[in-house]
Amino acid sequence: MSVARVAWRPGGNGVLDFSVLDLALVANLSLLLLIGMGPKIALVPFLDATKGFEPARKKKIGTRMVLVGVSAALLLFLLGNFLMNLLHVSAGAVSVAGGIVLMTISLKMITASGHSTETKVADPEDDDHLAVYPLAIPYMLNPAGIVILLVASSKVPDLISWGLVVGIILVVGAFDMLVFRNIEFVAKRMTPTKLVISEVVFGILLTALAVEMLVLGLNGLGVISLGETAH
Repeated sequence: MSVARVAWRPGGNGVLDFSVLDLALVANLSLLLLIGMGPKIALVPFLDATKGFEPARKKKIGTRMVLVGVSAALLLFLLGNFLMNLLHVSAGAVSVAGGIVLMTISLKMITASGHSTETKVADPEDDDHLAVYPLAIPYMLNPAGIVILLVASSKVPDLISWGLVVGIILVVGAFDMLVFRNIEFVAKRMTPTKLVISEVVFGILLTALAVEMLVLGLNGLGVISLGETAH
């Protein structure tokens, strides 16, 4: 079974099975959170939105974006189970909703590759707004991350598991901070050709993940049955 299929199966085992805390669990959760709140999806929108900005201003916006994204991720994980129970929302429904939103983002990554978006340079007082939306959410903390955090919140059985997820969130956040506080160094090594290729490839992979989320969410809701094909 693929990692993604294990990860998103409502009620399934694998990456969301906290009964065994081992290196495989840590590796899978880290990979999923790198996809869900890592720097890749936010990188091109960030470079486009801050085009022409002074390096210090880019660093300020990047720092604010990461702090907001990590804070939102921690809050979402802390309150996710409560919110799902309060609203009577199942993991399957969350997976379907996240898949739909992620697909819109990933398709945009594919179709917009190679076409620079004209972005109006914001006034300094608008920097906080830009860092929060759309950079922190939904680009840095994207739908895949939101789904995995909500579902993980409903499955962690004890404080050790809770601390593990929080620790991975903070490590991924530290990596984000490293990237976006050194965005000038990163940007100089990202040629237009590299950006286009990476956007298309990553967009296709994210579209596949979005489809996986949709299918497994529908399976969790009982709309379809995967049967033995899920193995």
